[in-house]
Amino acid sequence: MRTERKPTRLDRVFARLDREPERPAHIGVPRMSRHRVVLFAAGLAFYLAIVWAVLITSWLVRLDWQVMFFRPYQQWSEIHAFVDYYVVLGQRGPTAVMVAAWLGWRSWRQHTLRPLLALGVSLLLLNVTVGAAKYGMGRLGPHYATEIGSNEMWLGGDIFPSGHTANAVVTWGILAYLASTPRARRWLSALSAVTSLGVGLSTVYIGTHWLSDVILGWVAGLLILLALPWFEPLIARAETRVFDLRTRWRAYRGGTAEVGPPGRSVVLKPLADRPDTAPEPLPTGRPASRSPAYLAPGPHTARAERSPVTPAGSRRPPHAERHPRGTTSATRP
Repeated sequence: MRTERKPTRLDRVFARLDREPERPAHIGVPRMSRHRVVLFAAGLAFYLAIVWAVLITSWLVRLDWQVMFFRPYQQWSEIHAFVDYYVVLGQRGPTAVMVAAWLGWRSWRQHTLRPLLALGVSLLLLNVTVGAAKYGMGRLGPHYATEIGSNEMWLGGDIFPSGHTANAVVTWGILAYLASTPRARRWLSALSAVTSLGVGLSTVYIGTHWLSDVILGWVAGLLILLALPWFEPLIARAETRVFDLRTRWRAYRGGTAEVGPPGRSVVLKPLADRPDTAPEPLPTGRPASRSPAYLAPGPHTARAERSPVTPAGSRRPPHAERHPRGTTSATRP
């Protein structure tokens, strides 16, 4: 009795990857709902509150100095090697390449450019907003602090807010933003939150950021994800524009011939912009440089059967047994 093979976990993974061969119609584009607007406003207010608390050198700055003097990298030195690798999950280059590779596969599989365009818009917003805040406030990091208890603002630094934390929130959170099911969105949201918070704490552990830098970077990345629905119409127009350019390029490369699938005839379009011109007649006053070829009626001999002719006649000796082409030979005795 023959039984069917039970699919393994690897088979189920490949079956999962083989789904959605066309652009999915059930995936809804997030819109800027009232709930999202309230969250964005609350996040923006919290962002400004953190900046104000650092500017006035409040208890938050004192907490920054206490954590710095605690020196976590000395208290838990056994995890230093792991943290050095884990903090890479917040670097712009490696994370952007990994996430772009996955979203590029989704774009190719689902016949849509929205995942890649959403990633590009989010990274652009990240560079503009977080970069402007970094260089605008100019805060120095713990390793370059000049005065104990100071907020270290306006001194030419570039660590407030934490770029590692904000980048981790955006690059990993975009996977949850583009998830196709509510369950996947919840799991990916929790995973991206834990990953980004771990990246921020890793920078505090190794001493490159204050604790307030991490909190502000986390809020900055969350604000970018909350604001993405405002840019969905722009993403849709950009996608339509790219597909229109692709269609025009294919039409230009294909010329006037439409090649169908194998087994079907090729349909050729007439050249409407090229008028048919009649052949020009030869002038009567001058003879043609070469007369048109004329073949006399009747059978023609091959080149090997032709005898070379000279002014004195043929050099080939006559053969009595050779008969002209097209005639019947006499019966041999």
